[in-house]
Amino acid sequence: MEWNAETLQFLSQCFLHTLSPQPEPRRAAESSLAEAADRPNYGLAVLRLVAEPSVDEQIRQAAAVNFKNHLKTRWVPSNDPNASVTFPPILDPEKDQIKTLIVSLMLSSTPRIQSQLSEALAVIGKHDFPKSWPTLLPELISNLQKAAQSSDYASINGILGTANSIFKKFRYQYKTNDLLLDLKYCLDNFAAPLLEIFLKTASLIDSTAAAPGGGPPATLRPLFESQRLCCRIFFSLNFQELPEFFEDHMREWMGEFRKYLTTNYPSLESSSDGLALVDELRAAVCENISLYMEKNEEEFQGYLNEFASAVWSLLTNVSQSSSRDKLAVTAMKFLTTVSTSVHHTLFANEGVLPQICQSIVIPNVRLRDEDEELFEMNYIEFIRRDMEGSDLDTRRRIACELLKGIATNYKKQVIDIVSVQIQSLLSSFATNPSANWKDKDCAIYLVVSLATKKAGGTSVSTDLVDVQSFFLSVIVPELQSQDVNAFPMLKAGSLKFFTMFRGLIQKPVAFQLFPDLVRFLGAESNVVHSYAASCIEKLLLVKDEGGKARYTSADITPFVPVLMNNLFNALKFPESEENQYIMKCILRVLAVADISSEIAGPCIVGLTSILNEVCKNPKNPIFNHYLFESVAILVRRACERDTSLISAFEASLFPSLQTILATDVTEFLPYAFQLLAQLVELNKPPISPSYMQIFVLLLTPESWRRSSNVPALVRLLQAFLQKAPHEVNQEGRLNQVLGIFNMLVSSASTDEQGFYVLNTVIENLEYGVLSPYMSNIWNVLFMRLQNNRTVKFQKSLVIFMSLFLVKHGAQNLADTMNAVQANIFLVILEQFWVPNLKLITGAIELKLTAVASTRLICESPVLLDAAAARVWGKMLDSIVTLLSRPEQDRIEEEPEMPDIAENIGYTATFVKLYNAGKKEDDPLTDVKDPKQFLVASLAKLSAVNPGRYPQIINENLEPANQTALLQLCTTYNCQIV
Repeated sequence: MEWNAETLQFLSQCFLHTLSPQPEPRRAAESSLAEAADRPNYGLAVLRLVAEPSVDEQIRQAAAVNFKNHLKTRWVPSNDPNASVTFPPILDPEKDQIKTLIVSLMLSSTPRIQSQLSEALAVIGKHDFPKSWPTLLPELISNLQKAAQSSDYASINGILGTANSIFKKFRYQYKTNDLLLDLKYCLDNFAAPLLEIFLKTASLIDSTAAAPGGGPPATLRPLFESQRLCCRIFFSLNFQELPEFFEDHMREWMGEFRKYLTTNYPSLESSSDGLALVDELRAAVCENISLYMEKNEEEFQGYLNEFASAVWSLLTNVSQSSSRDKLAVTAMKFLTTVSTSVHHTLFANEGVLPQICQSIVIPNVRLRDEDEELFEMNYIEFIRRDMEGSDLDTRRRIACELLKGIATNYKKQVIDIVSVQIQSLLSSFATNPSANWKDKDCAIYLVVSLATKKAGGTSVSTDLVDVQSFFLSVIVPELQSQDVNAFPMLKAGSLKFFTMFRGLIQKPVAFQLFPDLVRFLGAESNVVHSYAASCIEKLLLVKDEGGKARYTSADITPFVPVLMNNLFNALKFPESEENQYIMKCILRVLAVADISSEIAGPCIVGLTSILNEVCKNPKNPIFNHYLFESVAILVRRACERDTSLISAFEASLFPSLQTILATDVTEFLPYAFQLLAQLVELNKPPISPSYMQIFVLLLTPESWRRSSNVPALVRLLQAFLQKAPHEVNQEGRLNQVLGIFNMLVSSASTDEQGFYVLNTVIENLEYGVLSPYMSNIWNVLFMRLQNNRTVKFQKSLVIFMSLFLVKHGAQNLADTMNAVQANIFLVILEQFWVPNLKLITGAIELKLTAVASTRLICESPVLLDAAAARVWGKMLDSIVTLLSRPEQDRIEEEPEMPDIAENIGYTATFVKLYNAGKKEDDPLTDVKDPKQFLVASLAKLSAVNPGRYPQIINENLEPANQTALLQLCTTYNCQIV
């Protein structure tokens, strides 16, 4: 694309139309630009348009945004094989011209365009700086020094903003030699100019603020923004390690940092946006001193006392306004870091801890208007913060983390002080409950937040209060309150306490409150009915010593009709139609309670009604998963108890499942196939016509196109093979099934699924039916073995051959293989079966392969031949390894390379339904112990040929395996003679 008047006109018109409120001209312009973007020098032409002063500012701004986005997609070619669209990259000559123009153009632009070009420059810098753009830093420094001479802070801040963007990589990338070399280059060139502009700006702030009235805000604003950017660059350049230059000049930096924490700037702070600007600088300072406290404690210790005092004083004066949250949080984080360091003695002075608790912790733990608003307006976000721990950067959480930090070294003092505070808050509540309910909420929050959780477990403890008495005196009155809608935040806090300490509350006390929990499911507050559901769900998971469930089906079954009714009704509240906490509770209740037909009927109606609704627009994957698990567990448990329910469940579920299949609800297809598999398995042959329609659909290649559906389709196919083996052998269906096996086993990403199909075929069809197809099956397997021999495939092959042997005999196994190629059976045994046998995992698979291998060496004429003595010995060596050594001693996992090409484009992921899982069938129920089977078979074999086998064993088994075999013979009282 050449730069001329025609190009200028074309691009100007296009960008003007992209701003049009009318969709037609806007779409046409976007289409023209997308087409033009593929042409060489497009990016350069757009950049020149941005630089054209005669063009309207709005058009140039739109062009700047387009230019930035153009660079994001084309500066570096995409290596993502899953990318739906790949763009032609910008060529090197165009890149060089862009890099030559962009810095000067950015500095001469208006603020809005400057911010876009600064981001564009950062995109280039991320990939090219410094190695492929050695002129950038010298150009930025030269322009910075020029702008500093004339105090041009628009340009200064543009340059610092760019430097901040390109130096951010030093915060987030792993420390490597290349990164440290880049960092050294930046430090050598930029550390001194950075300090120079920082001190110059500091001096200007001091002189401006000293003027009558504190100086004009318009003058101060760019100066404070400049200092904030300097602080962020300081953070990046110091993140990896303390540079020598910064250590040498620590006094200058720290002196200014402390000043910003201790000085007020009334002329700027009198407006909300001015205060926000000053607070951003202070927060950046707090992050810098926290960094030094964490990484450079020794060098920083001389400044620690004055900073701790400054931050403490700052916190006592920071208002509760949400606009000051970031400052409050970063300041408290600094004190928390100090409290857990060797300098914690700062907190040991008399009166310090009570003052921190009263003036910093309690004010920041108390509920604010913003918390109440979040509770009412966005319950999901409130729960994420309050219950699920995503509140890491909230005042409430950080204030409690500060207390925990101090308690690391002063546990008793913290407990004493906080206990007194809790009692004081509860006394305040008691004097006027309706006015002082936030005091009680604060007390409960302190107990919950300061509780100690055991690593990896669910048990919690606290030294602040006696849990039983606190629960009875403080929590129970709230839970027994008849008005479920009064003081909802207090109710939520009480339910959270119950949930948190559920393991410590005795069963009679907790169980007495069960009807109240059920009642709270009817609360209008989304948080309250969510917490009630969560509490019930977690209570049903409580285990006593020995792992026995504390609450059994006998305990909860009497409550189930009203409980399920309230749970389904809770899903009708506005905003709770897809409430995952409610659905998870439904799932848990269905897993524990006795499911009678009186319960099952309304439940399946309720669940299918919800399923029909979410099919229209699946939004919440967690809710949807719990929904399908609930259906699966209801079907499984109800039909196990009463098989007459199967037809009623089919009548309810079939229309919904057919809707999913007919309308291709991508997210739900894997779930639908798994539920259908479950229903097929529950049926007794013959299979009904409606299922046969699905079976026919299942055998078409189109059904298998989406990789996310494959595991669920295999699961369904296995169910049909198991329940309808007669129908499989009709109308060419077995051919189609084996075609599916062929397709799956040919790829490393689905070969395991292919073996699941093949193994199910072998298990359920007679040898006479299979015999004509065996040559074809072996050809497919040998071809794959030749082309892509992974450990996973070889293990699956050994399992398949073992299954074939125990189902259809060693002779048929050898004959069908040798029919493909003469004597290949012995080759496969020696090269694949023997070395891979010891890698088998899984109880059923281990038993199957061990028994099959034992039968081979004890029954197969090929192996009993004297010429095969070495293979016989090596096979026995592998069997003994498999049976005598623990899994971790015999297995080295091979990292499997995924088949990239098969994952191109978006696919919904497969999620297994735990409650619709296939029961693992043991094909050898008559063999209880494979070890006993081995030595008994060997003893019987050796009795026929005395003296032959001890010599083969001595020559071919590892010494450790000879010892292990001898031990097995002794254990089972068998002798190899």
